[in-house]
Amino acid sequence: MTEASNTRSEGLPSRQMRRRGVERYKTLLDATERLLTDNNDEDVSLAQIAEAAGIPLASVYHFFANRNAAFVALALRFNEEIYQRSIEPLVDPEPQSWQEMLHMKHSRAASFQNSRPAALRLFLGAGVSVAVRNADLSGNARIARSRERLFEAYFHMPHIPDFVDRLEIAGASMDGIWALSYGRHGTITDGYRMEATASAIDYLRRFLPEFLPRKALTQKALDCLYIPLEQMASNPFAADDEG
Repeated sequence: MTEASNTRSEGLPSRQMRRRGVERYKTLLDATERLLTDNNDEDVSLAQIAEAAGIPLASVYHFFANRNAAFVALALRFNEEIYQRSIEPLVDPEPQSWQEMLHMKHSRAASFQNSRPAALRLFLGAGVSVAVRNADLSGNARIARSRERLFEAYFHMPHIPDFVDRLEIAGASMDGIWALSYGRHGTITDGYRMEATASAIDYLRRFLPEFLPRKALTQKALDCLYIPLEQMASNPFAADDEG
């Protein structure tokens, strides 16, 4: 398989790509984000992405086979940004309850997506493709695994079977309410954000006690929050660029 086809199928630049290629790849993603900020995804073509990036269309095909491949690659970049924010420690103040911790985390996540209209359109828009949706689900699965560790970092936790799955389901319910907010208002409003968090908390109350004792936050616990992307390679929602 050629270097170009590797890049198209994975939606990520190969390790062998030259510096110029990496710079062009980032430029193309920046252009895709700018276009999706003001346009529906169905109104953005690969030719428009090439023009906005100032890169010949023939060269763009070395990176993306079609526009959806560019959307998936941008979704993956958003995923990494969202993930990095999801594992940032909560300090000054620290949450004193697991419910407060979720409110704080969800508030930060909503603020980020509201600041990036293209992310809202990709993840919450009605026209989202299967490949982009799968990229979103893959990112949510990674967040859920780290969220379990976040609970363990801040609280004395009882054993909860399949807790990562429970967190993933709670996250999916939150996404659904955020999508409703985006569909109605073009943003995640404070009211819908709070409703989404309340829904996630109500679901998790089926498995968590109302009160979890706090534990002292340690650097060792914080260092365990990060999960390398490579560990998610077997996730069933691994993205592809078909469509």
